[in-house]
Amino acid sequence: MLLDRQAIGDLALGAAFLGSGGGGDPYYATLLAEAELERRGPFEVIGVDALSDDALVVPCGWIGAPTVSVEKLPNGREAVDGLRRLEEIMGRSIDAVIPIEIGGSNGLAPLFAAARLGIPVLDCDGMGRAFPESQMAIFNIRGLSACPSILTDASGSLSVIESDDNFAHERLARALSVAVGGIAHLVEYPLTGRQAKDHAIHGTITVARAVGAAIREARAHGADPFAAMFEALRRTGLYREAGVLFDGKIIDIDRETRNGFSVGRIIFESFDGASRMEMDFQNENLIARRDGVVVATVPDILTVMDRETADSITTERLKYGQRAKVVGAAAPAILREAQALKFVGPRAFGFEEDYVPIEEIAAWLKP
Repeated sequence: MLLDRQAIGDLALGAAFLGSGGGGDPYYATLLAEAELERRGPFEVIGVDALSDDALVVPCGWIGAPTVSVEKLPNGREAVDGLRRLEEIMGRSIDAVIPIEIGGSNGLAPLFAAARLGIPVLDCDGMGRAFPESQMAIFNIRGLSACPSILTDASGSLSVIESDDNFAHERLARALSVAVGGIAHLVEYPLTGRQAKDHAIHGTITVARAVGAAIREARAHGADPFAAMFEALRRTGLYREAGVLFDGKIIDIDRETRNGFSVGRIIFESFDGASRMEMDFQNENLIARRDGVVVATVPDILTVMDRETADSITTERLKYGQRAKVVGAAAPAILREAQALKFVGPRAFGFEEDYVPIEEIAAWLKP
C-alpha cells in the first residue's frame, strides 16, 4: 500500500478519531509527511506478515502533554535521530517501523522517519487507539520489554533509557520529556518480526485511512459524515460498535498541564438544556457520564467531534461554546481481555468503576 497526499489526509482524519481525544493533533505531522512526500514520493506501508521473523521492528511516537505540542514544534529529525541511535545499540539496521499508537499525530509519526531511512511502515500499531502512558502498550501487556529506548527532542538532545521495569521506564521517559520542555519523541519496545506478528494490533493504519476516507467522501457528496464513519468502523471488524453518545455544546472546561500530561474535565449540555455529560481526560478521554450515569469508559474510544464537519477535536483544542457530538466506539477485542484491562481499564486510571463494554451500557448504539 502506498500513501499519497489524499491518503495521508484520510489517515490523519481517521487517526484523530481513533486517538480518543489524544495522540496529539495530527496537523503538524501531516505537514511534515506532506513535505517528505514532495521530496521522496508516496510512503510504503506493508502488512506485518510480509516481514521475516528475525526482522527488527521498532515502534515510535511522541510522549508528553498535547497542550505543549501546540506551541513547541518539532525540528523534524527527532524520530530519525532516535532510530539511528537504536541501530547503533542493536548493532543492526531497522527493517520496519510502526506507530506506538494509531491515535492522533502518533498515527503518522513513523511515516517521514521511515521514508528517510528507506524502510516501510507496518500496517499495525501497539495500542489500537491512544493511551497516555507507555506501559499501556500491548507489548507491555504481553510481557515484552520497552528497552532499550531512545528519547529525543527538538533541541537535539538524546537520552538512552535502560530498565527491566516498564513502569519505571514510563516514569523515566515522562520525567525526561518534562525536563526537555514537555514534549519529546520516544523510540521504544524494539521487536522481532515474530513478536510484531504475534502481539501488534494488525490493520490499524488501513482502518484509520478507511475512516478518514468515509468522512471525506460523505462531505463531498453532502451525506452524513457520522453515518459514513460508523459504517466504515463496523466494516473493519476491529471497532464493530460505534455511535453518538451526546449532542450539544461545551459549557465548561477545566484543563491543566500536570506531570507531563494534559488533564481535566469537560462538561457538555444538550441544546434543549435537559441533559448534561461530563467527561474526564488524561491526554485521552477516559470516562463519560451522562446525567450522572456512566455511558462509556476506557479502553473504549471516546472522541469529541465537530457536529457539522465530523472533525475530531483533540483535548488540547477543546474550547468553551464548541458545538459537538461525543462519539463512542468499541475498542479492539485484544484490549478488552482481562489481562489488558489491568493496564488500560478504568481502574488503571484511578476510577472506581469496573469496565463494561460500551455496547452493553449504551444500548442505543446498536443498529
